[in-house]
Amino acid sequence: MPRIEIYTTRFCPYCIMAKKLLNRKGVEYEEYAVDRQPELRREMVTRAGGRTTVPQIFINGRHIGGCDDLTELDMDGELDPLLQE
Repeated sequence: MPRIEIYTTRFCPYCIMAKKLLNRKGVEYEEYAVDRQPELRREMVTRAGGRTTVPQIFINGRHIGGCDDLTELDMDGELDPLLQE
């Protein structure tokens, strides 16, 4: 099972969409709520190469990007192989 990490805020519609996609895929993920734990935002920005928006998604330590990036991977058929690693 891959390790999936997602940095989110509570009311972000893109975070909600990304989590719904991951839930549809039936995979578990670790969620880091940067609005509840502001110290995680600095960690997120560093790991995401300076990106400050949420969500920021990582699969097995690889930075995937945000919701649009995750959706694009799925539409291109590239997400499922990542989730099988």
